[in-house]
Amino acid sequence: MNKWLGKLAGTLLALTLSTGLAAAQSKITIAVGGGACLCYLPTVLAKQLGEYDKAGLAVELVDLKGGSDALKAVLGGSADVVSGYFDHCVNLAAKKQELQAFVVYDRYPGLVLVVSPKHTGEINSVKDLAGKKVGVSASGSSTDFFLKYLLKKNGLDPAGTAVIGVGLGATAVAAMEQGQIDAAVMLDPSVTVLQGSHKDLKILSDTRTQHDTLAVFGGEYPGGALYSTTAWVSGHEKEVQALTNAIMATLAWIHSHSAEDIMAKMPEEIVGKNKDLYLAALKNTIPMFSETGKMDPKGAEAVLAVFSEGSPEVAKAGIDVTKTYTNKFVDQVKKTTGNAK
Repeated sequence: MNKWLGKLAGTLLALTLSTGLAAAQSKITIAVGGGACLCYLPTVLAKQLGEYDKAGLAVELVDLKGGSDALKAVLGGSADVVSGYFDHCVNLAAKKQELQAFVVYDRYPGLVLVVSPKHTGEINSVKDLAGKKVGVSASGSSTDFFLKYLLKKNGLDPAGTAVIGVGLGATAVAAMEQGQIDAAVMLDPSVTVLQGSHKDLKILSDTRTQHDTLAVFGGEYPGGALYSTTAWVSGHEKEVQALTNAIMATLAWIHSHSAEDIMAKMPEEIVGKNKDLYLAALKNTIPMFSETGKMDPKGAEAVLAVFSEGSPEVAKAGIDVTKTYTNKFVDQVKKTTGNAK
């Protein structure tokens, strides 16, 4: 009898523990602005490494065509958090939409303006894009913002260039190779894939390195980050901290492992068939990933300056850019996990 009661007690304890564990795992949906893009690798890799689980989160990644679509998912309530470019937080502040980034994983945007191999002969500079068809991931995405900024910077009216959404992965590469568009704003691994087939690929602007980013923007310019509405961040501090812990652990893992190690952890459908090109693109991208996870206040100011130049609405809005991000969750990581620098 005692033996039977002991077994029953053991079974009940196991059930209680498993139920408690399930309850402890908060369900979070992250909308990603193009999961195949290396700029978003930390978000995907965190899932592959089990870092979300370790942080007590049951995370679902929803892969969308571009950052603007990911943003719509959060504003529409079908996702909790965006894995996308910080510049949306600044742009939406002008429309009185309060968004806040809480961990930054890209030090640079990694955006590249590339000429289609079919149109190399006729396009030699940004000025030559007047009246042309230029691809972006999606209308209203960071690729679109970047294009408009470059056009305006070079004295062109952005309205004079046809902007076409072509995604970020294979669809963008195909559109470029077939000459459906004259040029495109792309990200790796797509740029390196194109270079693999077209050694003379013409690049008009490149922000994959610190040197090039400074040349384009005059300062560092943060790219990918996790962000959500300010209301969601303030109402879900436990989950936000857990997400930050997971991303910080992933960034630490990235900077302590080889490109080969990282590639081996990524989903096969993202790596694709040509592993050599993916590996080359990954090696180019690793320096872009943050080691601190923090927003550089000067970088945030640079984003505001760029948007103010390109958008009268942003320029007139009197945006307090310090409200569009917080470093407090990254600062807290060191106290809880020791991962933050």
